[in-house]
Amino acid sequence: MTWRGPTYRVVDGERIDGAWCHVWRRNRPGGEYHLDDLIVFADGAITCEERTDLAGLGKLLATGRLAVTDPEAPPLPDEPSIWASRHGEPLTPEGFLLEVADRIEALNERPTAGHRCWDAIRRFQQEPDESNRALLRAAYLAVPPHLRIYVLGDMDRQDRPLRILLTNMGEAVDGDGPVVTAELHQDALDYFGRGDQGVRSEQEWRAVRHADDPSETGRPALISRETVYPQGWPEQPGLFMLRNDFPARIVFAGESYASVVHGYWALSAADASDRSAIRDAVSGGEARDLGGRATHRSDWPDVRLAVMAELLRAKFTQHPELAQVLVSTGDARISYTGLSDSPFWRDVPDARGRNWMGRLLELTRSELVAQRLLRPEEPSVLN
Repeated sequence: MTWRGPTYRVVDGERIDGAWCHVWRRNRPGGEYHLDDLIVFADGAITCEERTDLAGLGKLLATGRLAVTDPEAPPLPDEPSIWASRHGEPLTPEGFLLEVADRIEALNERPTAGHRCWDAIRRFQQEPDESNRALLRAAYLAVPPHLRIYVLGDMDRQDRPLRILLTNMGEAVDGDGPVVTAELHQDALDYFGRGDQGVRSEQEWRAVRHADDPSETGRPALISRETVYPQGWPEQPGLFMLRNDFPARIVFAGESYASVVHGYWALSAADASDRSAIRDAVSGGEARDLGGRATHRSDWPDVRLAVMAELLRAKFTQHPELAQVLVSTGDARISYTGLSDSPFWRDVPDARGRNWMGRLLELTRSELVAQRLLRPEEPSVLN
């Protein structure tokens, strides 16, 4: 079964994550089936036209209200050999119930049947005795039958090395495969040993190549929201100081601007009279409107990022109190939202949102910290 997501529902203000797949549903016995979505949530709730749980889903499957395969599709031909087959066992209602139970575990970030099978493999590698072989066999058989083919994640050998380990010596694997010998058992153990060595080599490679990767989880994302203050900015604007229209006068390239917004749109204008009008605008909103109507420099798409970066450097180096606010956000990702700026600059929940303002604020923050830590002999706005 192919699961899709993410999806969720909200209960008492709490987000409950879920996943969904297709099933076939009919409204009455003998009625026609039609394709529908079955949604499974982390709290065990299941919806498919109606709300139910795992036990209720079992009843819907047993009575034929729901089907997990297309009822009109012709039956699959029998495999000539279980050992040689490239397919798992057919999907059944019982197997699907096991898979749904596993999906609920996964949504809660708890071990699934596949994870428990891998734990049993590790135990058997350490102590390959009959007791651990029995535990391994039980763990593998707990995996939904239709999924007992790629538990190992090996597209070529599939689960054959594991099925060899589960078979007693002198018996044929899957009933029609090779007869197991001590050499076959050892070859299967060597297979897992090579896999472990590959994992260790990959981890060692990553430890060297990714040596500068943070070892601890960073701060939660900081969302910079656009806010309008008709009566003027509050005495303690806090993180609103990060906004481009916050009235922090800056000097850049010999000109003085009331805010970053004034500077950005004035520098975008091709005509000197437009630049002057935008520079002298009474508010950031007016500067933005004038700049949007003005004819822009022909090279503006190529230089606008660099200009904005320089304006932010000017803002936070010329106003130490603002620099302190920016640095206080630590390593948090900054999501710059709102409606006044184009999606190029802000965080939009689709492919249009580039969040360049958030990214440039993070860059400026890093530069301020680096100046204090790496060049202590130079004056710093943070000292």
